[in-house]
Amino acid sequence: MRFVDEYRSPELARKLAREIAELAEPGRTYKFMEVCGGHTHTIYKHGIEDLLPAEIELVHGPGCPVCVIPMGRQDDALAIAERPEVIFTTFGDMMRVPSTRGSLLDAKARGADVRMVYSPLDALKIARENPDREVVFFAIGFETTAPSTALTLLRARSEGISNFFVFANHVTIIPAIQAILESPDLRLDGFIGPGHVSTVIGTRPYRFIAERWGKPVVVSGFEPLDVLQGVYMIMRQLASGRNEVENQYTRVVHELGNPRALAVLAETMELRTTFEWRGLGFISQSALKLRPEFADWDAELRYEVPGVRVADPKACQCGEVLKGVIKPWECKVFGTACTPERPIGTCMVSSEGACAAFYNYGRFAQRGERVPA
Repeated sequence: MRFVDEYRSPELARKLAREIAELAEPGRTYKFMEVCGGHTHTIYKHGIEDLLPAEIELVHGPGCPVCVIPMGRQDDALAIAERPEVIFTTFGDMMRVPSTRGSLLDAKARGADVRMVYSPLDALKIARENPDREVVFFAIGFETTAPSTALTLLRARSEGISNFFVFANHVTIIPAIQAILESPDLRLDGFIGPGHVSTVIGTRPYRFIAERWGKPVVVSGFEPLDVLQGVYMIMRQLASGRNEVENQYTRVVHELGNPRALAVLAETMELRTTFEWRGLGFISQSALKLRPEFADWDAELRYEVPGVRVADPKACQCGEVLKGVIKPWECKVFGTACTPERPIGTCMVSSEGACAAFYNYGRFAQRGERVPA
């Protein structure tokens, strides 16, 4: 298949692995963070770490949109979903995220009208077909999915659909990376930048990582050779003493991103003063809310929600996994009390979550062993 097989060539993968190993300085160790959960999925599924020299360690970052939503916001979602007049719509992964009163699937079992959708336009269609009900869309995701929410809001306004509401939980990637860099318990040598987010925001916003923090950044695609080439490009920068933002994903990502997508975001949403992230705490100006002009479609203004901060279960170490402090298997409940079928933390729910990815693709591997490149 064109545009897939050529990015999964075993011969090219081994060649890249050898070139990466040649760039490693004797006695030095390297730690790179793959910011996006899609990269984590690729790394575990295709055994990328087994191709890399032992000196290089890849750690997961806060790039899984389901994983970073705090439990308190999930409680708020349940409070809205259980209102009798509401049809509550959301993406599939969010239906299994646990809260203090169970998941949205549990609420559905108790009688709430909770429905899975593939896009906010699906939710708008449900509102159009059910004028006597109030339809709420649980909007999550980074800048990748926020434009689709924005365009749906514009369509709802243009069509005069008054029974459609958005519970906005969109977050932005740059403040999260800033919080990671300011974390005292993590030393990083470089970043594999998120490919999907970068299709919208471009590569310019990452410049502060190289200029202020002296860390190389390579925006990478999601196929195995994309990730390996991203690591190679970071190693090449370090070997030559450079700290720059480079774009490996040139077939999709452009320096200025997607101007149209950024324009509709600016038209419909604005930054929140602060927002809580699972594992990272409150980060200023790190999330989006609806602009006052769209107050008529804002679920947070329409309904009373608890708005209470809820601590994660004590046994769950999802926060440490999201910050790259520990690996999934180092969590005390990984694979025992916490599994994809019965998740305790969000990292075990989403397919982009590090715990779910390792559980599905790496839990039977002999950890610590490397195969010859």
